Amino acid sequence: MKKLNIGTVGYGFMGRTHSNAYRKVNNFFDLEYEPVLKVICGLEEKEAKAFAEQWGYESYTTDWHKVIEDDEVDLVDICVPNNVHAEIAIAAAKAGKAIFCEKPLALDGPQAQTMVDAVEKAGVANFVSYNYRRVPAVTLAKMLIDEGRLGKIFHYRANFLQDWTISADVPQGGMATWRLDVKAAGSGVTGDLLAHCIDTALWLNGGIDKVTAMTETFIKERKSVTSGKVEPVGIDDACAFLARFKNGSLGNFEATRYARGHKALYTFEINGKTLLLPGTCMICTDSRGLITAMKVLPVDGVLSMLQTANIHTWINGGYQDCRLAMSIVLCIR
Repeated sequence: MKKLNIGTVGYGFMGRTHSNAYRKVNNFFDLEYEPVLKVICGLEEKEAKAFAEQWGYESYTTDWHKVIEDDEVDLVDICVPNNVHAEIAIAAAKAGKAIFCEKPLALDGPQAQTMVDAVEKAGVANFVSYNYRRVPAVTLAKMLIDEGRLGKIFHYRANFLQDWTISADVPQGGMATWRLDVKAAGSGVTGDLLAHCIDTALWLNGGIDKVTAMTETFIKERKSVTSGKVEPVGIDDACAFLARFKNGSLGNFEATRYARGHKALYTFEINGKTLLLPGTCMICTDSRGLITAMKVLPVDGVLSMLQTANIHTWINGGYQDCRLAMSIVLCIR
C-alpha cells in the first residue's frame, strides 16, 4: 500500500476532526493509500507539540511554510481560518502539493478564483471539504435522482440551524468564534453554514440561474478576534434566499446562528420529502437499512466520521460505496 504523507495546517476543531479521520479511514474502507500523519502546524509551539503527540504526527512546526517546503509531504490539509486559505493553497499548488482545503474556500469570489487558477495551472489534485456530500442519506438521494426514481424535480428546500452565536458554550469574543470576525471569516452564516446547503443542492439538483436574497446581522458590534477591539460587525448572522435552478425547479434556502438549542441541524427537502441530517445523532442500520440503534454523539465526533467518508472519496473517487459508510445513516422522512 502506498503512503500518503499528510501535512495539516491548523490544530483546532477541524484539524482534530481531520486527524481522526485520517487515522480511521483504512479501518472502514479498502484504499490504495495509507494516510501518514507527517507534520502538524499551529501557532503555539507547546500546543503543536502536544497535538502531535496526542494524534501521532511525526513532527510539528509553527511555520506553515515549512510544511510546504517539506519534500516528504504529499498533501497539504488547510484547517485554519478563512483569511489564510488562499495564501497557503497557492503556495502549496506552486510546490506541487495536493490540496485539501476547508470551506468556505476563500473570503470572497475573486480570491477563490485566484486559488482555482493556481491549482489549475499547477495541475495538482485538490478538494474542498464539503463533507455533507458523503452523508449516506445525501448519497442515497443522489442515487435516487440519478436513477430517475424521484421523477421531475419541482422544489428544493434547505436550512441549516445553529445557535453558536447565542450559546453560552461559545462566549462571544473568544478565539473559538473567529467565524464571527469579518477579517478572519469574510462572511457569516452564508459562507460557513449556507455554503453546505448550496453545495449539496448543486450536487443533487444542478446549477442555479437566478437568486434573490437577504441577510441580517442581529448584533451590530462584537469584540474582534484579530484586533481585540469592539468593532462594527461586518458578517451576517442569518441569510435567506430564493433560487431558480437551471432545470426549472425552485429553491428556498435559510441559515441562521440564532436557532436556540440547535448545535448543527441541517435539513433539506426534494419535492416535499425531507432528509434530516442532525449533527448530534447517529442512527445505525443493518445491511437492509433497518434501524438497529441510535446514539447521541458530540458534534466533532459526527464530523470526524463524515470526514472519514469524505477522505475515502477523495482518495478513491465515486460515491456508491459510501452509501452506508460506517453505518451513519440519517433518517429520511
